[in-house]
Amino acid sequence: MTDSRPHDDRVVRAGSAARGPYALDIGPGQAGWDRSALRILDLAPGGSQPFSTRDSEWIVLPLTGGCTVHVDGEVIELLGRAGVFAGVTDFAYLPRDARAQISSGAGGRFALAGAKCERRLPARYGPAPEVPVELRGSGSCSRQVNNFAAADTFACDRLIAVEVLTPGGNWSSFPPHKHDAYHPGEESVLEEIYYFEIADGGPGYHRVSPSRPGGTDLLAEVRSGDTVLIPDGWHGPSMATPGHHMYYLNVMAGPGAEREWLIRDHPDHGWIRQTWDAQPVDPRLPLYGNGAQEERR
Repeated sequence: MTDSRPHDDRVVRAGSAARGPYALDIGPGQAGWDRSALRILDLAPGGSQPFSTRDSEWIVLPLTGGCTVHVDGEVIELLGRAGVFAGVTDFAYLPRDARAQISSGAGGRFALAGAKCERRLPARYGPAPEVPVELRGSGSCSRQVNNFAAADTFACDRLIAVEVLTPGGNWSSFPPHKHDAYHPGEESVLEEIYYFEIADGGPGYHRVSPSRPGGTDLLAEVRSGDTVLIPDGWHGPSMATPGHHMYYLNVMAGPGAEREWLIRDHPDHGWIRQTWDAQPVDPRLPLYGNGAQEERR
């Protein structure tokens, strides 16, 4: 069936960037930037896929199912999860200049979040219980953030990646914020990818407004498997329609000397943060935890 939704070159519709074994293959060349990349790998039961990391570091993140990763002479078993709305997952870090093999006895869907980098760090296993689960915002701005590879939680050279879960009817990525200019201690330059899954077949919506003349300007309906590329602009809100929880995977990387996530809120909307302490967090959150205490911010 033809997708009749409006087209924007920053919105990559499910299936439109498939290549070879990948349901989605977005690299710096396709995105028109320097570092951030994302691939989505579907493996049938008993399936296996060789993978060369080349000049980038990668994280193998199960979306559905589990897998075995062979890399640098190590075998990393990922238990995975039933789906992105079911639980926190474990993950595997793959260094640059490595050859890997990803295989799955039961089959599954796996995100490969990547970034061009300079340093070669060791291959590692990321246990699910060690993933910090953050409850961010309050009221209708409440959402859950799984900080599996945030800048201050897991060592990478360039890559920053987190998962966000927004209950149906709520807004996340709000207030709108940006990270497209360098302001020491205030804002870092990061290219960002949003990969969406929406519960129960519903739509969601995502807004990016220009931060400079001619900058990114879009309001997109998104469904499961859709991806939004954000090279610049005030991004947010991401809107979950009532009855349909929204998931997105954020993949970021930038040129700065420090690996850091520094954002600047939109001057017309940043005040909303001051109201959060006076409202309760949405009682539906956390949708799930990692077995440890959730952090609120």
